[in-house]
Amino acid sequence: MGFLRIGIILLIGIAIIGSVNGDENESFRKRPTIVKTVKGTKMCVKDWECNKLSKFCCNLTITDYLDTDQFELLFANRNSPVAHAVGFWDYGSFINAAALYQPLGFGTTGGKKMQMKEIAAFLGHVGSKTTCGYGVATGGPLAWGLCYNKEMSPSQDYCDDYFKLTYPCTPGAQYYGRGALPIYWNYNYGAIGEALKLNLLDHPEYIEQNATMAFQAAIWRWMNPMKKGQPSAHDAFVGNWKPTKNDTLSKRLPGFGTTMNILYGDSVCGQGDVDAMNNIISHFQYYLDLMGVGREEAGPHEVLTCGDQKAFNPTAAPAAAS
Repeated sequence: MGFLRIGIILLIGIAIIGSVNGDENESFRKRPTIVKTVKGTKMCVKDWECNKLSKFCCNLTITDYLDTDQFELLFANRNSPVAHAVGFWDYGSFINAAALYQPLGFGTTGGKKMQMKEIAAFLGHVGSKTTCGYGVATGGPLAWGLCYNKEMSPSQDYCDDYFKLTYPCTPGAQYYGRGALPIYWNYNYGAIGEALKLNLLDHPEYIEQNATMAFQAAIWRWMNPMKKGQPSAHDAFVGNWKPTKNDTLSKRLPGFGTTMNILYGDSVCGQGDVDAMNNIISHFQYYLDLMGVGREEAGPHEVLTCGDQKAFNPTAAPAAAS
């Protein structure tokens, strides 16, 4: 009987390891609806979730490894009475937003482990930027992501007249922080609105009224570089980006640390071991654990952090998004 119990435990352990370490060739739940070979490359369409012909759509899609229950686990307290965006954020909004970007590799690049790590990384940023957790909060300070969908007490309208010819401020509009990766300033609302074909200059409030739009804006930021010639957070994380000699000298390496550099610059990075950086890292590690990947997969210290990195876009030279 003891041997039987051990055998069952071993089988369960093997199944769990296989579920995380599997690659794009494993047998997954949703089969592609279209499979073609284009110039020697296998290309697929997979139902509504990955509905453009792409090599990435031949891999697992996000709903294959992140379901509603797991999303609820990651953001367990977002609908608590003390939260500030009760009923706003949900799994369906995230998946609908992600469907635009899965054919481009968002959460569909590499094998299952890399796919899960990327979603944990992206949501780690989201959780840290929308949390209302604190040291003695129920469930711990990392369990309160998606508590906010907007800045609660804006100190200004965030209108920069320097961009009045390209992204002029609409009278009465306020460009304070909104969204899953909060957007600030008229020029960022303008640029993201152009990309998503939304009139965010006239209606920045769309981001706090529609969770799918809010997630779309955040994923767009993750998938696109802040400036030409620089990597996107996505490319830096999944390994598509090859650092130049200058990047290496600036301690910028592929991995999670550089995603913080891209998204926040020297407001987080290049300052040593600061709380602002560690909070983002802690959310990433927390989500890796909850998703069954494990924080040991986050990478070594020099890859995980950005405390020693020089910013891609120092504060003196404004980035395209902040």
